[in-house]
Amino acid sequence: MSFDRDLVAPDAEGDERLIEAALRPKRLEEFIGQARVREQLSLVLQSALRRNRPPDHVLMSGGPGLGKTTLSMIIATELSVPLRITSGPALERAGDLAAILSTLSEGEVLFIDEIHRMARPAEEMLYLAMEDFRVDIVVGKGPGATAIPLEVAPFTLVGATTRAGLLPAPLRDRFGFVAHMEFYDVAELEQVLHRSSRLLGLQLPGDAAHEIAGRSRGTPRIANRLLRRVRDFAEVRADGVVTRDVASAALNLYEVDAEGLDRLDRAVLGALLRKFGGGPVGLSTLAVAVGEEPETVEVVAEPFLVRQGLLARTPRGRVATAAAWVHLGLTPPPDAFGASMVVDLEDDLGHA
Repeated sequence: MSFDRDLVAPDAEGDERLIEAALRPKRLEEFIGQARVREQLSLVLQSALRRNRPPDHVLMSGGPGLGKTTLSMIIATELSVPLRITSGPALERAGDLAAILSTLSEGEVLFIDEIHRMARPAEEMLYLAMEDFRVDIVVGKGPGATAIPLEVAPFTLVGATTRAGLLPAPLRDRFGFVAHMEFYDVAELEQVLHRSSRLLGLQLPGDAAHEIAGRSRGTPRIANRLLRRVRDFAEVRADGVVTRDVASAALNLYEVDAEGLDRLDRAVLGALLRKFGGGPVGLSTLAVAVGEEPETVEVVAEPFLVRQGLLARTPRGRVATAAAWVHLGLTPPPDAFGASMVVDLEDDLGHA
């Protein structure tokens, strides 16, 4: 069994990157959400402009699709400087990084996506470049090797990572400003959807935006993707008119439920509940039960299920919470993980 994750996958590939580029805000004032990060970053940039110096290096951490690349582009735009883009996996050798650093112009912004995946030699070269704006080029091998210092124009490094814990402390400490990107709430995603719908020339009522936002897993990239699928559905089956019912029908057709779970998410929960009584069960066994690789279950499905409180990782294995039983329309057993919380919530609702 194989599941198509494209609709709710947080990563963007292929043609979608071009579509994203058209929908991206260009200035900090246009950026929706992340209010704390926006305010802090605005102060950093305004201070740098007043001092006429490049700002401190910036590290942005958080899940895919939350706006790290967009903010890096905005930083360069606000500073009116060029932007150079690369990624950690592309920097396999120190020479790869040296080639980029040596051609930077003064004040330029260098954006390294997935910076935690840089090769160690390039990473060690970056330490010196960030701190002293120079790199040492090693010529020759063995005892006869010579290090030639090369000056680098002052620049601003913007690093993005989805796994900040994998960054070595010496690299993390060299960033003057660290921003953690939070998942969006429904109201913020509604603003994102209204802005995108205007750019797409689509009339989007408030209740339809709310419906889409509620299924977008707290991620603008997913919200925009779902919006385009709703637009397609409306054009073919609703004369181009988007309503809440049309949005709901479209997303149901694409098997994205009211909580944002897709087929793989529900398959994982269904196997855990119906085949293993709610767990605990090992990752490999659970992956076999849904016909996927363990890495797919662990990296793709589990983070969202854990964040929604539907699944728990324990030393004995994966366990479905009482909320997972309820989500699939089943009655949780008295000893279900978190059952007391569900009972308390039902009692509170009953007395409300």
